[in-house]
Amino acid sequence: MLDHLIKGATVVDGTGAPARALDVGIRDGRIAVIAEPGTVTEEARTSEDATGKVLAPGFVDPHTHYDAQLFWDPYATPSLNHGVTTVAGGNCGFTLAPLNPERPEDADYTRRMMSKVEGMSLVALEDGAPWNWSTFGEYLNALDGRIAVNAGFMVGHCALRRHVMGEDAVGGRPTPEQLQQMLDLFHQAMDEGAWGLSTTQSSTHSDGDGKPVASRHAEPAELLALSKAVGEHEGTQLEAIVAGCLDQFDDDEIDLFVDMTAAAGRPLNWNVLTIDAAVPERVPRQLVPSERARKAGGRIVALTMPILTPMNMSLGTFCALNLIPGWGEILGLPVPERIAKLRDPGVRAEMLRRADSKEAGVFRRLAHFGRYVIGDTYSKENEGLTGRIVDDIAAERGQDPFQCLVEICANDELRTVLWPMPSDNDQASWELRKQAWQNEDIMLGGSDAGAHLDRMCGAPYTTRFLGDCLRGRKLATLEQAVKWLTDDPARLFGLIDRGRIQEGYFADLVLFDPEKIDAGKATLVHDLPGDSPRLDSKALGVNAVWVNGVEAIRNDKVTGAVPGKVLRSGRDTRTVSTK
Repeated sequence: MLDHLIKGATVVDGTGAPARALDVGIRDGRIAVIAEPGTVTEEARTSEDATGKVLAPGFVDPHTHYDAQLFWDPYATPSLNHGVTTVAGGNCGFTLAPLNPERPEDADYTRRMMSKVEGMSLVALEDGAPWNWSTFGEYLNALDGRIAVNAGFMVGHCALRRHVMGEDAVGGRPTPEQLQQMLDLFHQAMDEGAWGLSTTQSSTHSDGDGKPVASRHAEPAELLALSKAVGEHEGTQLEAIVAGCLDQFDDDEIDLFVDMTAAAGRPLNWNVLTIDAAVPERVPRQLVPSERARKAGGRIVALTMPILTPMNMSLGTFCALNLIPGWGEILGLPVPERIAKLRDPGVRAEMLRRADSKEAGVFRRLAHFGRYVIGDTYSKENEGLTGRIVDDIAAERGQDPFQCLVEICANDELRTVLWPMPSDNDQASWELRKQAWQNEDIMLGGSDAGAHLDRMCGAPYTTRFLGDCLRGRKLATLEQAVKWLTDDPARLFGLIDRGRIQEGYFADLVLFDPEKIDAGKATLVHDLPGDSPRLDSKALGVNAVWVNGVEAIRNDKVTGAVPGKVLRSGRDTRTVSTK
């Protein structure tokens, strides 16, 4: 007997094949039957008429930071609401394990680092996770049987260094003995099911003390030794971040990426490729590592987002503005001193000069302050400004846009929420994206879901992109779009029996209305441990989501079921050849 029968759905199977109406039956967590409508004779415990609805494989998000959130939110919201049934975590060199049991203070260091570098609530990290593990395997075991999505995790290079080197991980180099200990620890984590190695060399990544995170102090020899170790395990990967990921790689960064994937004989993915017609030379430069890797026996894949992710800013708390060269020291001052500096015309002029300089790279996009929209305000002086564009307010007041923005924020003691309008929402940029998505070295993803919780909301990229393909710009067919969100990332990670609607595959499925599929506006909610805030977005037009054959979402509401699996390398993934 079937557990559930979905009748008459328009099936988009993930392979890129044309959609067609079919009945799909689920039994014991897998897809048991796919047949012409009305031809299934086996009885089903439950069934539903899905005529006019689209049935697709569950979406696979290749870059998330749900490592902590899954403990207080086993549903990985809002990703699950938007059809994501499998998430890849442990990215950018940051993981919650392993922890050295002889140094309990390492857990506090890790929490403060994650709060700073990934924008997670420190209170939520302290109160929402048990922190009762030391090994990577114990961390995975703590999630087993209690999550609603499928989740796999890389091992973070920073955690490896901290475990072996302690405080010397920041600023130090490992001795030969320490490097061997690091490799032994890494092999243990891989044997316990880690997907591979993640690392960062990015200048934007600092720990809770404001110092460069541990992996930024690693020399190439250390990275290559760990990469080689990745290749000694089945079904494994590399994920790496360098400063050039944000704009354009330099030659040394290209050499490093190519050497890492070649040493491992495994795919390496990085994020995020920003596509902007104002910088047409960026995409060709960012694909040079992929071209060279292919010749060296490796594979390098760039992740890129198919939507413009809503992101807010503030002069009061840490955000992307702090990463503009020269801005960090000013925005890091106590609020009264910060306001005084920001009101100084000479200081503002220098800040604007630095923000528009070549060294600012991709952050130059944030310097168009006239195009900011005022969000939440908190003072009587700012009443009526919410939703208004700074350019318009500045014109009324006879001020330049940055001065106007500073005065508005100063009235709120810098608590004002700011929403920058994207500068790359032009037809030429979208045409460039359309072309880039066809490249085999580019894959959709990079949501950062689970991180930067009160600043950005990338998790709904799946539904927003599908809505755009069906009713908006129509830059891809439905079949293409679904393949990019399902089978392509599943194949990159070597996921066994996932990513397609095919008999015998796991029943990770999403049923949606093609006339309504979309994501709602990002709104701030206070539902984290400690009443901490995060941005959330409603899923529109998603009828149901199944994970391993169990209904986990119905009409944008979690059902309470936790059918997800912790996906372990070698058991749930197979090796992906780079040849």
